[in-house]
Amino acid sequence: MRERIEEALKKHTADYVEIRIEETQSTNVTYRGQDLEEVGTTTQLGGSVRAAVNGGWGFVSFNRVADLRDKVSQAVSQARLVGSEKTELADVPPVEDVSQRMSMRRDPGDVPLEEKKRLMDSYVEEIWRTPKIQTSNVGYGDGYRKQYIGNSTGTYIEQERGRVYARFGVVARENGNVQQARAGFASSEDYGVVEGRHADVREAAAKAVAMLDAQPPKGGEFMVILDSTLAGVFAHEAFGHLSEADHVYENEKLKEIMVLGRAFGGTFLNITDSGQVPGLTGSFAYDDEGVPTGKQYLIREGELVGRLHSRETAGKMNEAPTGNARAESYRTPPLVRMRNTAIEPGETPLEEMLAAVKDGVYCKNWYGGQTSMEMFTFSCMEAYAIRDGKLAEPLRGVNLSGNVFTTLENIVAVGDDFAWDPAGGTCGKGGQSAPVGDGSPHVLISKCLVGGQ
Repeated sequence: MRERIEEALKKHTADYVEIRIEETQSTNVTYRGQDLEEVGTTTQLGGSVRAAVNGGWGFVSFNRVADLRDKVSQAVSQARLVGSEKTELADVPPVEDVSQRMSMRRDPGDVPLEEKKRLMDSYVEEIWRTPKIQTSNVGYGDGYRKQYIGNSTGTYIEQERGRVYARFGVVARENGNVQQARAGFASSEDYGVVEGRHADVREAAAKAVAMLDAQPPKGGEFMVILDSTLAGVFAHEAFGHLSEADHVYENEKLKEIMVLGRAFGGTFLNITDSGQVPGLTGSFAYDDEGVPTGKQYLIREGELVGRLHSRETAGKMNEAPTGNARAESYRTPPLVRMRNTAIEPGETPLEEMLAAVKDGVYCKNWYGGQTSMEMFTFSCMEAYAIRDGKLAEPLRGVNLSGNVFTTLENIVAVGDDFAWDPAGGTCGKGGQSAPVGDGSPHVLISKCLVGGQ
């Protein structure tokens, strides 16, 4: 494969050319309610060529790897049609690496499909043993990708990635009152992460039913404690997307807001994005432009110090590339995307946070939300009133909303109990989806708008 790629990259007339070729295999088992909806395994082989000429890009994808040079010519011709300015790409030293092999303690590819289905059947049965369950959505998936990347600057990389996950969504209903809960588990290293999860599935079903007896919250501004899952999602959705440099470069308002060196919180607040956290599905050695991944600070000690880049956004903004150019597959060009985004641990125990709250809300996990520029709204999956430093009655239908920058300034304590969300997840952008990770400790917010009665 290397010889084919390097031969195809010769004698082009573009400012830059890159070739990606991928071999993939994936398995999916999904259920709607108690019914099996889909089961199967898919394999694919394909590739793409991306070329830049005078600032314009051409992109060609294909399923046959023969005639690569013709595909390069097509991409260059497309780029020439739209290019009208200087091509600006951050310099990246050429990389030669063919050693990035997938390492799994137990490879899902070695587990028969029948065994995977039996396991998921048992989880569905576990859910439906709980009274008052109206419906459920259960899914298992695994995937393997071998990727070959070569470009006109001399980079050639071979890397493998693996992924396995199981997700469980449960809906309970009583007298028109509908509540839901969920659980999920994912890993890039071990099929075992999805085994033996019957207790977790039972707990998710029990939580959905328990929330039927919860009361709606009183609306208004309150002190709020977010658990590690919800705080991680907040870091990803509300702040991480604003740190993606293509958004900043293209939006004048964001350029005025996201100024490096600006203070966005207390000195105890640190937010990072990393591509090399062992076991997480948002981790990989090189992004889809062949740029090494690493750990990028976005906020350090309360100050905005970085953002997430492709080679193009880094070049245009005169900043260092960060290894955040990601494509859903060979059929799509890379976009600036997060990897594993986290609020780093602080020093405050949860008990101290609770003790500081006289009248507030404790929020755990989430099941929906949206962001629009700096404004956000999240729905909490599980919530409890806090009275005089103690957890009180459960609350249902709790929504949190506000301005992300004001909310960052209102964070008054960061916990010492960091955890990654075990469910992993996927993030959508530009019609593409990519595996990501979120993590955080508990976070105390002095003032946040809570939707309710």
